[in-house]
Amino acid sequence: MYRHPAKTFISLLLALSLSILLVACSNDDRLANIKERGTLVVVSRNSPTTYYLDKNGAAGFEYDLAQLFAEELGVELIMQPAFTLDALFTRLRRGEADIAAAGLSRSAHRDAQFLASVPYATLTPIIIYKTGHKRPRKLSDIEGRTLLVLRDSSHAETLRELQASDFPDIEWQELEEADSMELLERVASQESELALIDSSEFSVQQSLYPRVAKAFDLGAEEDMVWYMPAGDDSQSLQLAVNEFINKLRGDGRLERMREQHFGHASVLSRIGSHTFSRNMNSTLPRYEALIRAVADEYQLDWHLLAAVAYQESHWDPKATSPTGVRGMMMLTYPTAREMGVKDRLDARQSLRGGARYLKNIQRRLPSDIEEPDRTWMALAAYNIGLAHLEDARVLTERQGGDPHLWSEVMERLPLLQKREFYRTLRYGYARGQEAATYVQNIRHYYSILQWQASPVDQLTPPQNTDQHLPQALRHIQLKAL
Repeated sequence: MYRHPAKTFISLLLALSLSILLVACSNDDRLANIKERGTLVVVSRNSPTTYYLDKNGAAGFEYDLAQLFAEELGVELIMQPAFTLDALFTRLRRGEADIAAAGLSRSAHRDAQFLASVPYATLTPIIIYKTGHKRPRKLSDIEGRTLLVLRDSSHAETLRELQASDFPDIEWQELEEADSMELLERVASQESELALIDSSEFSVQQSLYPRVAKAFDLGAEEDMVWYMPAGDDSQSLQLAVNEFINKLRGDGRLERMREQHFGHASVLSRIGSHTFSRNMNSTLPRYEALIRAVADEYQLDWHLLAAVAYQESHWDPKATSPTGVRGMMMLTYPTAREMGVKDRLDARQSLRGGARYLKNIQRRLPSDIEEPDRTWMALAAYNIGLAHLEDARVLTERQGGDPHLWSEVMERLPLLQKREFYRTLRYGYARGQEAATYVQNIRHYYSILQWQASPVDQLTPPQNTDQHLPQALRHIQLKAL
């Protein structure tokens, strides 16, 4: 019931169709062909720093950048995921994609095979290790220790150059079917002592592996570029890409995009229950009547709606995030429009939009999910999207768990950030840990609000938030956004 049909045959047909489409035009100029057929084919990695699906559809820094370029050309963007660097460059080499946009650092080896764009960002290769173990501080310290690196990466090229020059005793293992999250996982599980990873990848993904830390920088900053197929027919495309990137840099949009995607890598701020209690006494009284009225209108528990509003904005009707969500319920523009909200900064409209959206999600969940699990799963979908919630339920069932229970689904949500799991699921990578924490924070605030409510509201005992928590999490203080 919860398993999606295999997409292998359809994917093969799509890949074949795109390959035929890419070579069908008679014009030898790639940019002219793109405009003639009306599509720009970009290959990328399915990862949090490049391209993935969230509750509003396709997302990621490389996706947003490629979408802007497609709009500049007046064509439709077709984004294709690749799960190894070899597969990515093979598609580019065969001419099955127009551009590889995947957080790729520039190297002489790659420049010999493809055309590079001007740089649009920089990254630093870093050595990582697990805290509690001996920290290496220089290159000679990694000699004799297990070191992992991605095959076909520029980092592997760097290590070969170092080995051939001043550090002949450096040894490493190259992983083919892997990405940077696999490197982090292996260091965290002590399968490897060290790994070599991009600084940008590390900053975004470290929260999932809190005991993995940076040891030292391996070399200077490297340019991050897009690559295009080699040949004279790609030179006009290279020129257009360079002009596009330079324009974005010049008008400040490139920096704003990077801030939007990476400026808040640590999504969850660390505040405690005492801060919530202070806000409950100072801020909530100004909005309690409004929250009660909206909750009554949509047949919601007002404590729950208040808890969601606090998690989203700390009860600030003028709140705005770097990603563009706004208002007390921090609605995206598409969601606000769908829910009939004209002014996201109007507290009543925002609360009504958020309440209506949550109720819509609850109605769309399978009918055999009972309360309170139904509410917790709806909240997770409010944060991460119904598609990724369904993936987590599929994974729960695969692993012998009950996909109707929040406690069991919650344990699998963080696995949506790990490549070995999200590759097997329909909708790919998602910020599952964030969604799990999001729901647990709301349950924490909900419980406090129920405890602090007036006697007339205390018709039933407050929800015991521990009853759905895995044993490992019961002693962890829940944090808030």
